[in-house]
Amino acid sequence: MRARAAVAIEPRRVELREIDVPEPTDDEAVVRVTHSWISNGTEGSFVRGERIAGDTPRAATDPLPFPHVPGYQKVGVVERCGANVRHVQPGDAVFATVSNVSGMFYPFGGHVSPAVTHGGQLWKLPDGLDPVAASGLVLTQVGYNVGTCAPVGEGDAAVVIGDGMVGHWSAQTLQQRGARVMMLGKHDERLALLALMPGDRAVNVTREVPVDAVRAWAPEGVALVADTVGTVPLVEALVETMRHFGHIASAGFYGHEGRIDIQKLRNRELSLHAPAGWSQERMDATLEWLARGALATLHLITHRFPIERVGEAFDLILTRREHVLGVVLDWE
Repeated sequence: MRARAAVAIEPRRVELREIDVPEPTDDEAVVRVTHSWISNGTEGSFVRGERIAGDTPRAATDPLPFPHVPGYQKVGVVERCGANVRHVQPGDAVFATVSNVSGMFYPFGGHVSPAVTHGGQLWKLPDGLDPVAASGLVLTQVGYNVGTCAPVGEGDAAVVIGDGMVGHWSAQTLQQRGARVMMLGKHDERLALLALMPGDRAVNVTREVPVDAVRAWAPEGVALVADTVGTVPLVEALVETMRHFGHIASAGFYGHEGRIDIQKLRNRELSLHAPAGWSQERMDATLEWLARGALATLHLITHRFPIERVGEAFDLILTRREHVLGVVLDWE
């Protein structure tokens, strides 16, 4: 089969190309993609040549991973199903993760259509849910994972490091669980997108000292610190603001610098959680939260590009020449 795909052909360069994709097996379905959502951090890191696998930084001796089809999240319409794919049928609107490709560094990718996808990586979209709102479901689920991996009680103070998409979905999840949330970020435009509940705060760390802001906001001690960007120094600094038996949730990418001093956690007997990837159960739960309005996504989209301009979309993410957060590619 032939398909169109966003192809990273060399560091920092992505083009729309026609590629080969394998014929579907009985366990797979073919999806005509309508929208795909770029994961700025992960895909940007791969396109720069910084990673060799999902959470594995590329070593100097590793090959550059080009060409490859970046991405892992999209929505579309099922065109045909293999004999063993029974939970969706042709005509269904679905969310899909990675799909099979040929002739690339990796045998799978996200931004490709038609998308030959294993049945286990397809979710039927609930009636009434805007497909665009679900087109970043894997990344939305990362925020859900961060916000649910540790016990948090009503009124507990939770600090979210990062004002990116995962930071926002982590904060939304914690708000739904009844926590007071402080988001630490560097971008006023992004911080303004957090719908503050009573007791919440959004802090620009370029103007306020994070530790001082947290201490003043939660003198009783922070129950959870959620790092969505990958900053060990700030996490370790915030340990001093945490209450006994508190929790740290880490979902950032640290490259070769992801070493935390466990001894520093002992004085307060803190627990460290490191959620990663996606699972059936967590994807199901995230989709249900999204369908009932407990998580919001559309307001985080700052740019939409037709797939023919995919190179511009990635260049914007890589250069940040203007304010950018959620970027969706429109295929039709």
